[in-house]
Amino acid sequence: METKSSRIIVFGSGGRVGRAAVAEAERRGHKVTAVRRADGEVTDPVAVARLAAGHDAAIVAVYDPGARPGEFFPAVARALAEGLPAAGVKRLVSVGLASVLPTASGNLLMDTPDYPQEWREFCTGHGAGTEALRAAAPEALDWVVLSPAGDFDHESAPSGAYVIAPAAADSRITPADFARALLDEAELPTLHRTHAGVSAA
Repeated sequence: METKSSRIIVFGSGGRVGRAAVAEAERRGHKVTAVRRADGEVTDPVAVARLAAGHDAAIVAVYDPGARPGEFFPAVARALAEGLPAAGVKRLVSVGLASVLPTASGNLLMDTPDYPQEWREFCTGHGAGTEALRAAAPEALDWVVLSPAGDFDHESAPSGAYVIAPAAADSRITPADFARALLDEAELPTLHRTHAGVSAA
């Protein structure tokens, strides 16, 4: 994908990560379509295709507090897997969760000692979405799921740099630095059909 004057659609543009992605894309000179949840049903492949038509890449950071995670995230994944290729979009960068990312030891972060379990249903739902994407995405759709390697840092100033890293409970990254990773992978893909963590450099 060309890195200048490209068209990028951001699903979930109303959240913190979505807003950061829109800002970073605009900073780089891209033409951005910011899609909030009310603008189209992201679980509907026909709506996804309609909204994404004419774009070069899609960034997805969606969440529906009223839906069951184990149903919502796989439905989103299947709609993207069908709708984006139908619209001619070849690159998808989706936002995931560190909880279902392997640590350096190989265990999922949510399965490590003392990791909070109150959001486990949400975490497993997110993970199911990634697996649904892996199963449903055709070769024509080059996708990656990125998540913070640990959590977001909403207090510090952006560093302007990041690294790809395994999950770690103490890892932090600002939304702005995370958005840099999202746009880098949208512009010049280096990660394919995988889930990777991003940490501050």
